[in-house]
Amino acid sequence: MPKFIIEREVPGAGKFTPQELQGISQKSCSVLNAMGPQIQWLESFVTDDKIYCVYIAPNEEAVREHARQGGFPANRISEIKTQIDPTSAETKKSSVAR
Repeated sequence: MPKFIIEREVPGAGKFTPQELQGISQKSCSVLNAMGPQIQWLESFVTDDKIYCVYIAPNEEAVREHARQGGFPANRISEIKTQIDPTSAETKKSSVAR
């Protein structure tokens, strides 16, 4: 199933209290439970004025519907095509016999 990153413009997000972030999380989970298991929230990253969320969903429209039902902005939704990390720089030894 496709994975998406959602950019949400939320002015002052980095100053939200733990209680405010908990409330946002609870609302998101409530909407996800109502939508069913085809859409899943993996994690989010909070910056000064944005929240970046990673979701698994069948399509972009499901992500938009979650945002609509939750009252969350979804300013930019991008499908993640692949993932890299520091181990991606390592060369793999060939398993070809010599």
